[in-house]
Amino acid sequence: MVLPKGRVNLMRRLEELMAGDPAVSARSSTLLADLHDEWAGLDQRIKAYDDELAALTREDEQARRLTTIPGIGVINATALLAAIGDGSAFAKARDLAAWLGLTPRQHSTGGKTKLLGISKRGNGYLRKQLIHGARAAMPHLVAKPNPLGTWLQTMLTRAHPNVVVVALAAKLARIAWAVLHTQKDFDRHALAAA
Repeated sequence: MVLPKGRVNLMRRLEELMAGDPAVSARSSTLLADLHDEWAGLDQRIKAYDDELAALTREDEQARRLTTIPGIGVINATALLAAIGDGSAFAKARDLAAWLGLTPRQHSTGGKTKLLGISKRGNGYLRKQLIHGARAAMPHLVAKPNPLGTWLQTMLTRAHPNVVVVALAAKLARIAWAVLHTQKDFDRHALAAA
């Protein structure tokens, strides 16, 4: 028995099998129905958690401010607030980006500085989430005629897109620190200053 890839296709095919496909025994059909019910229950629990996070974000002023930054949604905003609070533990925005492991490692000797890949230190979950947010926001930001879009277009001519995504994630972390530190809403017109 062959089942297609993809969540929607699999769900559709499972419903067909449970409806009485002659190739499926009664015991297998019962097991499939149990798995289907468990899947639906998990979907409901996940939706409830998503709704709870969205409500928390709407109620919390800092989280609401963070969600105005491109690439930072409900999950990233709540995770950032849970990990760094108001950002007062960091003296400057670069310290937050370094703590997340989004800055290049250095290997310096004899007065020669060599920059390597990102350090990948600090909170791996937050780093991954910011990178995913940057990857989702990058196509929209590149198309905009603002300072951040121009910066991204220039970066894309010089570096691999994955490197640019990580650089954008570091910039988003810096912007998030600035928003938390100043307690002011994110200003899309001041993207170059972050």
